[in-house]
Amino acid sequence: MNLKNCLIVALVFVITFTACKPDDPTFIPVPDRDRTEQQVVDRDSLIGYMETHYYNSGELSTPGVDYTIDDIVITELPQDDNGNYLDLPNPDENTLLIDAVQTYTRTYFDVEYEYYVLTINEGGSDYNPNFTDLVEIVYSGNTLDEEVFDSAINPNSPFDMVNLIEGWRQVIPKFKTSASFTINPDGTVEYSDYGIGVMFLPSGLAYFSNPPFGIDVYSNLIFKFELYRAQENDHDQDGIPSQFEDLNGNMNIDDDDTDEDVIPNYFDADDDGDGVLTIYEDLDEDGDPRNDDSDGDGIPNYLDEDSTESNQDNS
Repeated sequence: MNLKNCLIVALVFVITFTACKPDDPTFIPVPDRDRTEQQVVDRDSLIGYMETHYYNSGELSTPGVDYTIDDIVITELPQDDNGNYLDLPNPDENTLLIDAVQTYTRTYFDVEYEYYVLTINEGGSDYNPNFTDLVEIVYSGNTLDEEVFDSAINPNSPFDMVNLIEGWRQVIPKFKTSASFTINPDGTVEYSDYGIGVMFLPSGLAYFSNPPFGIDVYSNLIFKFELYRAQENDHDQDGIPSQFEDLNGNMNIDDDDTDEDVIPNYFDADDDGDGVLTIYEDLDEDGDPRNDDSDGDGIPNYLDEDSTESNQDNS
């Protein structure tokens, strides 16, 4: 099951659950946990995991080698007979995760979350995907108890980042796509110098209280991934790449709705609701409606419902 299917399953679950009537004797509403309190629990759990698990850093350190997610081996520290953790074995070849990851924060639903990223290779191109891009990626996902719940090995079916969990939208743009690729005679593609890493996500940046089948509620998740290619997205084909429809810069394009018609700008072909499609407000026809401002008020025509009438002639 890939991430898109996970999201569909989760949606079906939510619809089915909410379809129960409140007066049904089998209906027992369970309120979500407080996100701030859950983040504290998740943070402690993730840090505890990273303090007691290591990865095979020595086997992943040769320059120029295109490692795969299967090469990344995460192992729990050995324990004595009383369950006490022992020292890191062979520290020249292994590294504790807590000593290798980078810590980032993201405010989401008014809660500051910590998440953690292990970088094996940043990627050799000069392109970092946007949080709204289509990405071609290979990945596997597991819970902290090592249970693999999801994976995808076909990078030719790109994922729309808008539809993925928040943690992915935060982590993937920190990596770069492959420096080059080769199409083989049989149609398969080989990539070189691609981004590869591991993300450690709290439940609040994953599925929180509504996970897909096979994942417990409030599960922290680990994803290994290889990032191959990415393509800029323009969901409504209005000439404005979707990342630029995030007008308030909060990395959430669902809350940007200039004309307040309940259709976010990235899905709205007429962002300002003036009756002129955004794509026709590109008066200089340079392919970018963002630099056309007929009345000089600092608001581009496609966001300005009372711009001069001159743009009407282009409809």
